[in-house]
Amino acid sequence: MNFGLDGKIALVTGSDSGIGRETARMLLEEGVRVAISDRPGGDIESTLEGLKQYGEVVAVPADVTKLADVQALFAKVRDLLGDPEIVVNAAGVTGATGDFLEVDDAGWAETLEINLMGAVRVAREAIPAMRKAGGGRIVLIASEDAVQPYVDELAYCASKAGLLNLTKGLSKAYGCDNVLVNSVSPAFIETPMTDAMMEKRAKELGTDMDSAIESFLKEERPGMVLKRRGKAEEVAAAIVFLCSGPASFINGANIRVDSGAVMTMAG
Repeated sequence: MNFGLDGKIALVTGSDSGIGRETARMLLEEGVRVAISDRPGGDIESTLEGLKQYGEVVAVPADVTKLADVQALFAKVRDLLGDPEIVVNAAGVTGATGDFLEVDDAGWAETLEINLMGAVRVAREAIPAMRKAGGGRIVLIASEDAVQPYVDELAYCASKAGLLNLTKGLSKAYGCDNVLVNSVSPAFIETPMTDAMMEKRAKELGTDMDSAIESFLKEERPGMVLKRRGKAEEVAAAIVFLCSGPASFINGANIRVDSGAVMTMAG
């Protein structure tokens, strides 16, 4: 299938590892000129070196919780490559976890600032240039947790539910300008974030990583019928498709890449 992406310009936030990095790699392989971004002080430069073999890529560190950083990010990408026609917001954290009554306001605020308000800031900077250019694609990374909440991750779940609502709202507001906004909802993907979760679980249970993953799937994610963590490239493939020419009639949709984790028809 010809994705029709050759020569396009993309910005991928949260791309120094995991889903964001794999999305950047796949876009590069499709001939897209890509700007990657993540928090200052992370692994963005080493990620840049690893991606150069696939195509034209630049790195611009930015913290999506800071409006000035996001504005500077878009200005720098514009200078280096041009206005991005594709924006993928993969920046996110697990955030505050634990008993609802024990998670304080600061924990909630940090989680929402990164996962939800970060996406708000990125989309707000991206849309004006896309409208002026006659269209563009925005993909927000949500989660199965958005429609199937887990009691020890309620701040994360709420932030991702907000992303689904934001996606639908933006799709209605700007679809008439050919700015198509969609979301992708992964479940338990093999990334540094879930590695940390499983390392913590293994330590608590006094077991190894493989056993921690196996017990987590059995006890916490029974709907994941493939009985394994997903791979970042499996999520990235769905994201890249949504950015492609063949996906030109998809707007306001949420694609779940979750091994069947969500156990209802809704969402």
